[in-house]
Amino acid sequence: MLKTRILSALLILFAIGVNAKPNLSKAPVAATGIQFFKGTFKQALAKAKKENKMIMMDCYTTWCGPCKILKNQVFTDKALGDYMNQKYICVAMDYENGEGPAVAQKYPVDAYPSIYFIDSNGKPKTIMVGVPNPIPNAANVILAQAKKFVK
Repeated sequence: MLKTRILSALLILFAIGVNAKPNLSKAPVAATGIQFFKGTFKQALAKAKKENKMIMMDCYTTWCGPCKILKNQVFTDKALGDYMNQKYICVAMDYENGEGPAVAQKYPVDAYPSIYFIDSNGKPKTIMVGVPNPIPNAANVILAQAKKFVK
């Protein structure tokens, strides 16, 4: 009986170990979806002005479940990313950390997540609150909104 339990435990550990090994044969997959600007909001505004682009700002918090859905299931959409990366400067702003609280003073939100569409002069054009439903169509809803502001 004891030998059977020990043997079973070893087989389970072996199976876990085999499945836990990284698959090194796969080539890295290129990132799809929105590529967010790395820098300050002021730098993003300057880049938008220089490139004559709008800004899309994702206002989120680290504890927000819908924010994580937006980040992991919507912003990863290829068609949305292709358009936004070409036509917008995209900024992800944690409203509780870093420069987020200061930015939140100028661009307040009532709920998370919120998405601001801002012109290159820093003037808000519209704000979307929450994750558009249904989730599989959320990227299309955001894309349609984004297209309203690009000439």
